[in-house]
Order: sequence, then C-alpha cells, then structure tokens
Amino acid sequence: MAGRIPEHALSILKDANLTVTVFDDSESLISKPELIDLIADKDFLITPLSTPVDAEVIDAAPNLKLIANYGAGFNNIDTEYARKKGIPVTNTPKVSTVSTAEVTCGLIISLAHRIVEGDQLMRSTGFNGWAPLFFLGTELKDKTLGIIGMGQIGQAVAKRMHAFDMNIIYTQRHQLDPETENKLGAKFVSQEELLKNADVISLHRPATPDSVHMIDTEQFKKMKSSAMFINAARGPLINEAALLQALKGQEIAGAALDVYEHEPEVDNGFKELKNVVLTPHIGNATTEARNAMAEIVATNTVKVSENQEPNYIVNADK
Repeated sequence: MAGRIPEHALSILKDANLTVTVFDDSESLISKPELIDLIADKDFLITPLSTPVDAEVIDAAPNLKLIANYGAGFNNIDTEYARKKGIPVTNTPKVSTVSTAEVTCGLIISLAHRIVEGDQLMRSTGFNGWAPLFFLGTELKDKTLGIIGMGQIGQAVAKRMHAFDMNIIYTQRHQLDPETENKLGAKFVSQEELLKNADVISLHRPATPDSVHMIDTEQFKKMKSSAMFINAARGPLINEAALLQALKGQEIAGAALDVYEHEPEVDNGFKELKNVVLTPHIGNATTEARNAMAEIVATNTVKVSENQEPNYIVNADK
C-alpha cells in the first residue's frame, strides 16, 4: 500500500493470507523513489489518488497484476500504459456519492449565507448585535442551480438542492431520461445557457485530457455578476488564475473550492478573499465512504490474487 487506509482493508487482505506492506509515514505522501522501492517485488498496488503512478513506476514492478486506486478518480495513474502492460486499474466509484453531494450542498449553503465568513468574524472582531442590514446573504429558494455533469454525484446534489426549492438546470453530453429529470426537477440546457442563467454553478465532471480548464476566462465572463461557483470535483477542471481574476474583478460573487488545480497547493490570492470558502478535499472524507472505498480496493486485490476479474476496471481494452 502506498499509504495508510482504513483497517477494514487490512483485515480483508490478511484474511485472504496476503502479505501487506504499508508506507506508514503519517506526515507526508510517499515519494516516487520510495514508491518504486516499495513495489519492486510486489504483485498488487493499492494507492491513494494523491500518489502519481506513471510508466516509470509501473516498469519498476515487473510482477504487478493490479493497481487499485483508492479514490473515485484515476487521473493520477497512467492507465493507458498499464493497459498495454496488461495491468488492470480499478477505482472506487459510487460509494463517495452521498458524502461528496452533502459537502457540495454544504458549500453552497455556506457561501450563500456567508456562514464561514461569519464564523471568522466571530473568532476575531465579533459584532455589535443584530441590525437590519448587517451581514446579508442570499436565500437559495427560487434561485437557479446549474450543474455541469449530471452523473451520480450531480444527481445527488440536484435531489438535495431541489428540496431547497431551487430550480435545477444541467448540462452534459447526453440528456437524462424524462422520468429522472422530472424526479429531480431538472432541465437539460446547453452549457452556454447554464453559464448565463445559473445563480449557483456546481462542477461535477471527471478529470480527462479534454476537460482540463473547461472553465476558463471565457466561461467566467458569461456568468452573472451575482453567481456563485462551486468545485468539489477535480481541481484541473478550472483555470484557477482565471477564477481568481473573476473574483477580484467582481465578475462573479463568490466561490467555494474543495479541490485545487495544483493540489495540495492553494493560491494565496484565494485566502485573501472573504467571499471564498476553502476546504481541504473533504468531499468523501466520512467514515462510511472511506470504509466502503477500503472494502472495494481490498476485495479487488483478493479477487485478482485468486485469478478473478476485479470490479470497476477503468482501463479495459476498448
């Protein structure tokens, strides 16, 4: 293992009589040389999505039969090279849906009602008491939520925010079926229309080569000056320099970020703005989600050790 994960995974692996070596430095992520040394003679690699696994790393492990990524994403792994080497790469989809959707909704509510900003105020200067025009936020009722990417997480966000009486519009490659749209109160629109009309824009696309900087200067300029932008998906989907410029230029009203373009680095410009909420990639940071992820990677490892096909292969032959 390239990092510590819940004990539930170790129990499954040890019950299957597999010998487990864990990089156990709680202070830092594993370095590339350490990873290469760790997996040199190993059959399986369980790695967190924060650890890059490139061709050099893969070549350093001639016995490798599986790369089990502990995370829903897999852009940290050279999946195509692994496929050419006959090594399946798996991820942990679906089990993060509820947690990530809840965090996204929390960011939306916090931003609209200035909750984090209010907490910071109370921990510093405090306030002089209730006043009619003091510290006004905005209600979400009757506002329009635009969701870019209506997969499982996007739909879970739509379901929850529809209960707040928000109007839901969404865009993606393919329109949902009418029954699902009706259940979510969602309307399919073009990205152009979504950017123009949404009061809150929430990003839920996977990180792929063609989605890097899909939200850039041009897209921010199309948003309302009162719009709030949320990213709890993947950092590279947006050009953070463009977002920072849009915020400083008051082209949009605020932003909430749980992921970052150059994670774990965060541009200091965001830290200086009161209308920005920053959280440390906690989208699926719940006991329930992380234990479920641990079970998937451990079970897939056991399956491959028993010459069975693992679940959730992301680099299968096309």
